[in-house]
Amino acid sequence: MSSPSRSLRSFRSNTPPRLDIPDSNFHPKPILRRHVKFGDSSDAAAQSRRSSVSIGSGPRRPARNASFKEEYHEQSPLLFSARSNDGGAAARSSGYFSPRSDASWMDDHEESVSTGYLLLLTMTIIGLQIAWSVELSNGSPYLLGLGIDKSLLALVWIAGPLSGTLVQPYVGIKSDRCRSRFGKRRPFMVGGAIATVISLIALAWTRELIAGILGLFGVPEDSETTATTSIVFAVTMIYVLDFSINVIQAGVRAFIVDNAPTHQQDTANAWAARLSGVGNIVGYLFGYVDLPKYFAFVGDTQFKVLCVFACIVLLGTLTISCITIQERDPRLDGELEPQTGGVLTFFRDLFHSMQNLPDQIKRVCEVQFFAWIGWFPFLFYITTYVGGVYVDPIFREHENMSSDEIDAAWAEATRMGTFALLIFAITTFASSVLLPFLVASSFRPEEPEPITPRTPLTPGGGKLPRTPKTPHTPLTPGGAAAGGYFVFDPYADKPAAMDKTKGNVFQRVYAHLPSPELRWLTLRRTWLFSHILFCILTWATLFVRDTIGATVLVALIGIPWSMTNWAPYALIAAEISKRENIRRGLIPPPPTHDGELLARGEDPSDGSDQAGVVLGIHNVAIAAPQVIATLVSSVIFRFLQKPRGTPGDDSVAWVLRFGGLAALIAAYLTKRVHEEART
Repeated sequence: MSSPSRSLRSFRSNTPPRLDIPDSNFHPKPILRRHVKFGDSSDAAAQSRRSSVSIGSGPRRPARNASFKEEYHEQSPLLFSARSNDGGAAARSSGYFSPRSDASWMDDHEESVSTGYLLLLTMTIIGLQIAWSVELSNGSPYLLGLGIDKSLLALVWIAGPLSGTLVQPYVGIKSDRCRSRFGKRRPFMVGGAIATVISLIALAWTRELIAGILGLFGVPEDSETTATTSIVFAVTMIYVLDFSINVIQAGVRAFIVDNAPTHQQDTANAWAARLSGVGNIVGYLFGYVDLPKYFAFVGDTQFKVLCVFACIVLLGTLTISCITIQERDPRLDGELEPQTGGVLTFFRDLFHSMQNLPDQIKRVCEVQFFAWIGWFPFLFYITTYVGGVYVDPIFREHENMSSDEIDAAWAEATRMGTFALLIFAITTFASSVLLPFLVASSFRPEEPEPITPRTPLTPGGGKLPRTPKTPHTPLTPGGAAAGGYFVFDPYADKPAAMDKTKGNVFQRVYAHLPSPELRWLTLRRTWLFSHILFCILTWATLFVRDTIGATVLVALIGIPWSMTNWAPYALIAAEISKRENIRRGLIPPPPTHDGELLARGEDPSDGSDQAGVVLGIHNVAIAAPQVIATLVSSVIFRFLQKPRGTPGDDSVAWVLRFGGLAALIAAYLTKRVHEEART
């Protein structure tokens, strides 16, 4: 019997520098709680279990030569764990039953990338957001100008939730299985961009296209047939536009995940959030400027110039990202077996995952369901509301205005509404920067002890691992700041910050400033307050009489909107991170049955707490209530709207107030969201 020191030397000499994932013929046996399973120390056993499989498909990750049939397959961003051929649960991407949970498999195996690289990687978000802003700020006024009824307009915007529910999850799966020589994501990004450009241009020139085509058959330009056909064509292009934009968005988000190192995913997504804010500001700024005055050669209306501008920026940013960021060739992953079950199977599995969500994530999704019943009317009708406030006194003073005069008044009103959205975007940006520094973190470890998973070789292996009480999540010190636009963790190097002479420039500056954190202002409480504020502001429309008041009101709504873009994602990410770290033995489990199952490496949620599954379900929780909001808005418009050019039309304001009532329900449900006790 060899001595412990000799066994240790043998283990070190025969263990490769990094831990590779075993092939499909090797199935690890159940292991003890909080222990990492080590393979046989013999050379033969080690060689028989080794294969080249990467963490993902990024350029700084090892090559992957395994087939899709392998138990340690590449996970789809929107699929939970598959089942192995023998009926057992396939090993997860991390946890006790996967060799990746070994402490030797750490982020330092991936090279860090520069800020410039992350900027190029996420640059497409600018063009994508400008395209969204053009549709949101000008879509409703443009369709109303074509003659569509407001009650039907509400049904048109059901395209958004439909595309969000159907397109993004489906494109995520298809792009995961793509084996094009151009990469996994780029074909979908480019295809979606081409469809977006075509739909934007066709939408902007709807009148001219339809009049020209029908004119070939002798149909007059001002006939009822031409007007009806123009409306049908424009609505069709709205659907094509929404679906194609969602194709780009699904591809870009997966593109970022694939090509950013694991330990820089938070930073990459923070850059995406910043550029999204920049895209909104630029889009609304150009929407406010009288573009035909300066770019008459592009188009004779504001909407035409905006669409051309959005197309140029989208194609430009997408081209830069696709050329400068090299995707790994997915053909190296090998061919996949034909997928069985199709779309219906996927959505059946998604429904099954909804039923098995962890309680915390389920509560966040419930809040989002009612919150987005309120947000949907605001996002799509706020320009029309501000414009209505602007034109109402004009219609009162000038009765019997001609159709051209009404169109001219609404064109100026749309610019006023777009200016309000510009101020809204600036307020949102500022709130997203400042609020993370004011909101108190839910966790504060007393001492930054080293994170050492307990293994058979760890000194004191018989004791609990020496770890902080929680992992680094969006709720830990500095984690809240990471959820905003500027990722800065002042606690990353506490001693350096304390002596005010060491650390990076941000830490040195931070060390000289008093802490802005408000200990009573937790993330959950801030989110709850934001719902109440949104409700109050929507009902404040009862007292708005001019565009200045309407613009101030819209700007203030930027504060709760910034929380909507931050709080639910931070809470979900914290829950996923906490459960994953319990599985890996980095933090002690809660004294519950689920906690004990997680600590043993078992899965009480049946795979429904994986990040991709959760994000897919969260997207459904956002998109599905928009259908309800659309139907209710349509009913309100049906009973309250007045003919175009008639003063006193308050129908849009009542749609916003209905959304405010839904926000009150969201505020009540937010109280049920779990919040860790501060230490």
